[in-house]
Amino acid sequence: MSSIPDGEFDHPPRPLVQRLGAILWPSFFAAGVATMVFFAFVDPLALRDLTFPDIEIDRGFGYTIGFFMFWACTAASSLFTWILLRPASRFNAPLPPER
Repeated sequence: MSSIPDGEFDHPPRPLVQRLGAILWPSFFAAGVATMVFFAFVDPLALRDLTFPDIEIDRGFGYTIGFFMFWACTAASSLFTWILLRPASRFNAPLPPER
């Protein structure tokens, strides 16, 4: 059993750098893996020809765009997870008594 009574303990707020690191660092690795797997089967030049044939994009820039798109998607997933895992005690405070 815990020695802290229910409702009195609240997790300390985390610094912004720690919160951003917890979101961006794992999503960076996930985006790297997703980029490698995706571009193992898809050529960026073939993808460009299917989507934007009028824009001149070389292979390296295609990899870069793909990586940052995967990073944005995985960061959004990590951000959503962080939002869902925040302690409820900060948001479910009891209403003040009526006077």
